[in-house]
Amino acid sequence: MASLRELKGRIDSTKKTKQITGAMELVSASKMSKAEQNAKGFVPYAEKLQEVVSSIANSNTDSDHPMLNKREVKKTGYLIITSDRGLVGAYNSHILRSLVSKLDENHASKDEYTIIVIGRKGYDFCRKRGLPVAQSVLGMSDHPAFADVKNIASEAVQMYADKEIDELHVIYNHYVSAISQVVTDKQLLPIEHIEGQETAASDYEFEPNQEDILEVLLPQYAESLIFEALLDGKASEHAASMTAMRSATDNANELIDDLELSYNRARQAAITQEITEIVGGVAALE
Repeated sequence: MASLRELKGRIDSTKKTKQITGAMELVSASKMSKAEQNAKGFVPYAEKLQEVVSSIANSNTDSDHPMLNKREVKKTGYLIITSDRGLVGAYNSHILRSLVSKLDENHASKDEYTIIVIGRKGYDFCRKRGLPVAQSVLGMSDHPAFADVKNIASEAVQMYADKEIDELHVIYNHYVSAISQVVTDKQLLPIEHIEGQETAASDYEFEPNQEDILEVLLPQYAESLIFEALLDGKASEHAASMTAMRSATDNANELIDDLELSYNRARQAAITQEITEIVGGVAALE
């Protein structure tokens, strides 16, 4: 059995750890609230852009834009959104497990795919396993602006336009609630289904023409989907961090209770031993 001093030291260190995890839980909760607002605030813009693109694409059935047409898939691009830091529970492992599953299921060699990474955890994972990484962004802000992701989003879209890849998927954690995040694999390119209001076509007049507008809007639409996934992923990251820190705090409380029980038992045993020795000494003198 550990000594009283050792048990006391473990209790003190566990209480300090509990204070740290409790503070980190509060910080993550604050960040999650802001990230959730950012994700929800982007939805109206994304929906309006989707409505306009849908109006043009559905009314212009003769459009031959490459972003709308499927082609033979020789190489696939995967954009994964992970965190830069740990202490987020299973947030990163779920995303990376989904990526590995997709690669094993759909590809026979590394020449058939390339990976675009947002987040250091995903980047380190790919580098350690020798997976091909075409682009990466590390040190993403907790509350990113579109300018933070503009370059990598436009480069990903340009890779498709230049036929370096023939389809593009994004894998991220979709934010459902503070305690629920779902790994999502969404195909971004080619854009197969653009759902919008059926009456939208009568609400717009296009100048100069639909083809020119579609040429500009489709890349912006694809970039907006990437940014929307990033905002969604950040909300999920902070929620996962909050949940992980709450679990750590609860575990610290349980450990403290167990250690204090062991400490009290050891202390009582020591007292009993001292009393026994005193009584024995008195009896010997008599």
